[in-house]
Amino acid sequence: MHKIVFLDRATIAPQITLRTPNFAHELVTHEHTGANEVVARLTGATIAITNKVPLTAAVLEQLPELRLIAVAATGTDCVDKAWCQRHAIAVANIRGYAVNTVPEHTFALILALRRNIVAYRDDVIRGEWRKSGQFCFFNHPIHDLAGARLGIIGEGALGQSVAALARAFGMVPLFAAHKGKCGFGHLYTPWEEVLATSDIITLHSPLTPDTRHMVSMPEFRAMARRPLIVNTARGGLVDEAALVQALDEGLISGAGFDVTVGEPPAADSTMMRIAARPNVILTPHVAWASDEAQKTLADQLIDNIEQFVAGTPRNLVEGAY
Repeated sequence: MHKIVFLDRATIAPQITLRTPNFAHELVTHEHTGANEVVARLTGATIAITNKVPLTAAVLEQLPELRLIAVAATGTDCVDKAWCQRHAIAVANIRGYAVNTVPEHTFALILALRRNIVAYRDDVIRGEWRKSGQFCFFNHPIHDLAGARLGIIGEGALGQSVAALARAFGMVPLFAAHKGKCGFGHLYTPWEEVLATSDIITLHSPLTPDTRHMVSMPEFRAMARRPLIVNTARGGLVDEAALVQALDEGLISGAGFDVTVGEPPAADSTMMRIAARPNVILTPHVAWASDEAQKTLADQLIDNIEQFVAGTPRNLVEGAY
């Protein structure tokens, strides 16, 4: 009988039900798990479920019975996949569940910033509408999406869905060629051209050693049209100190971020220090988290576990067994 341990159930909303796996098992659920609790909680487990709890080599080497790590997310940077590959531990992740929720959140941020919704809302609360003495006032610029150039960094399923929404708004989507590379065919626009000509730039890339800080001061200084920057992918893709400098120098017109370096961010962190600015929106890593998407994720999570136990594994992560 398999022992399944879910280390961080609280990363899925409580209203989302996990169905019972269709094989003999013991399921132990923890809402949260600290780094010093992982080994004790996974001792004797054959299947571990984690969303963000790190499973390092130092932890995994103490868990000889573990056979599957079912990641309750797409990103698997919390797992030492090379160690798993060497020791015959399978790693499965969730795929395709966020093709509506993340693009919709991306456009919620774009629309709110492009039309200065937050700034106008704050003005109304402060009484600026009454002070204006007329039916409207113009404290902040408002821009349409139609005709705007949207630079998309990341051409996967999420980037493609963002591009489809952009076309529906009458925008011009541009997929950026990989930084420092060329010759990617007609789908791509050169990296430098995307930076220089986009009115909005949105990131949909995984965080890897190659993509960490892919947007920093040289990139911000190349953004000739003072674009909005939107990041619903991973915090480390953008150099946060450089982001603040770019805002301060007026190199970009605003930032909409759903992710930070270190989550939750400390009260004195770089992103929290700018979170109250009218041209900044910071949301708590919830772009993925519509109820519909979470239900799809939860069902696929159990599917992955059932298929592994049945001997027909699916969604195995490259670089793991």
